[in-house]
Amino acid sequence: MHNRFLFSLIVLAMCSPLQSQDDKPQFVPNGSCGSCNIQPATKGPSGVILVKGAWSSAGDSVTPVPEGGNVTKDVFTNKYFGMTYPLPQDWIETYDGPPPSETGRYVLAQFSPADTFKGTAPGSILITAEDIFFTPLPLTNALELARYAKDDLRADYKVEMPPREIRIAGHSFVVFSYRSPAAGVHWYDLATQIRCHTIEVMLTSRDENLLKSLMAGLDKMQLPAEASPNRGTGGGEAPLCIKDYASEENVIARVDPIFTEHRFNSVPVRVIIDREGRVKHIHFLSAFPDQTKAISDALGQWKFKPYLREGKPVEVETGLVFGRRPYSMTPPAKKSTSE
Repeated sequence: MHNRFLFSLIVLAMCSPLQSQDDKPQFVPNGSCGSCNIQPATKGPSGVILVKGAWSSAGDSVTPVPEGGNVTKDVFTNKYFGMTYPLPQDWIETYDGPPPSETGRYVLAQFSPADTFKGTAPGSILITAEDIFFTPLPLTNALELARYAKDDLRADYKVEMPPREIRIAGHSFVVFSYRSPAAGVHWYDLATQIRCHTIEVMLTSRDENLLKSLMAGLDKMQLPAEASPNRGTGGGEAPLCIKDYASEENVIARVDPIFTEHRFNSVPVRVIIDREGRVKHIHFLSAFPDQTKAISDALGQWKFKPYLREGKPVEVETGLVFGRRPYSMTPPAKKSTSE
């Protein structure tokens, strides 16, 4: 079974401080001489991890997207999730996260101690999001994710605190902690749900006092009223998010995209449907430019039934997948004993 926490460690490794392309020595491929000082043909931007291939994009630059968070004056802000988090003193963000995966996994931010940090041991703060519309994991909310994480924990890790609900910054979170006896490292995994995404805050360190201090600092976060481990479906100022709303019974008119190239990737797309049933905003989690254009041209011609809430039409956010659907870890339904 795919190990959820092995994935978290891989993401954490990806986001840890690495040499930028401005630093020396330069990357030398296996089998090449170490003193050749090989320079890349095209120099990439400093402080950015580059991934070649499909990328995230949006139909406009005004509507917030999940990966659009940033740090200004030591405060992390993500307008899509309505989230702000003042960084601890002497902590910084070194790198932007990688683009979202085709299964809706985001690295929203990763923070680590600056050179001026005076603690006895370093640590890390990793903020991620799991899109409930596209996740391959068998879960529908943050509470289920925490329980799944505990049950899927490797044998060489030890549970310190099983999942339980706590209050942070006036909102309900589910917290789960574990450790590696061999490495002496502790993890605090805190999760809540906003706009059909499970938001996780992962605190990591060998210093338990540092972890307790970081936990206390989370009370300075600001989150939308909907944040909750088992709800968080949008509404209010944000669109109401409804999984699989782009089903046959809700689509009045549709046009299939015409692709100029045959590719075999999955193209997950989040769309916002306005009160009249038209596609107002398109967010591609992972797509090639030609796929982006073809799908955007097609979705611009779609028409949905307006969604009514208390008799009034409201904006809806939903997800669609074009191309190959990603692998799902949801177990198959059990057959009836009467069959």
